Amino acid sequence: MEGWNYFNYFTEIEEYFWKKRGAHLLVSPLDWAIMETWQKAGVPLESVLKGIDRAFESHARSRRGAGKPLKSLAYCTDAVLDAAEEAQEAAAGNNRARSTKTNPEPFSREELRAYFNKNRTTLLQSAVRLDSTQAELAAGVREAGESLEDCKTLLDVPGSLDLEDLERRLTVLEDKLLATLQSQASEDQMLHIRREMDGQLAMYRRKMKAEQLFVVEKQFLHKRLLEEFGLPRLSLFYFS
Repeated sequence: MEGWNYFNYFTEIEEYFWKKRGAHLLVSPLDWAIMETWQKAGVPLESVLKGIDRAFESHARSRRGAGKPLKSLAYCTDAVLDAAEEAQEAAAGNNRARSTKTNPEPFSREELRAYFNKNRTTLLQSAVRLDSTQAELAAGVREAGESLEDCKTLLDVPGSLDLEDLERRLTVLEDKLLATLQSQASEDQMLHIRREMDGQLAMYRRKMKAEQLFVVEKQFLHKRLLEEFGLPRLSLFYFS
């Protein structure tokens, strides 16, 4: 984990895409799902930005690109994955010893403590709200909130903070929470989300490989489920 930019992954991509488009527009749930697939796959931020550059250049050279900026990150998927593959090959061929220099922590422990407190409060308040109608879901949400308190104790450990291990713990918590949401959401809620997802993906399905579509659909579903129940993302990648 190399500094603030790595953890600020989504904001960096979002702002870069806006800059390339020349317009400050809201990023759609589909775009967020695509960014999440890159983050989960370990695509470096540098490769994402390089791929976006290439996609815009290719689009500008095409006839359909005349005066029409790209509307979605879906158009950048292949270029980003190509850039990531090139970076991986370059890294494999680089036999120079890595520096042992210790990077400073990208944000303070007080900032992290505030982030955990805010998410814990949101989760526990949501659990109270859900108690009367969806007791099983409320229990899962409450458990996630209480587990965040355990994670917060790691911030008091002396010495350097192991952000990678902290991120693993948060990812486990979020995965458990998402599994609970998916099992407890009503048929109507799931149907509404899937209709929305199919509508946003319709024009991009032919541009994406089957495995890419599978992961994007999964991330889209997760994002919308959390929004549906008013719950926060827990990963440090969403910290800002």
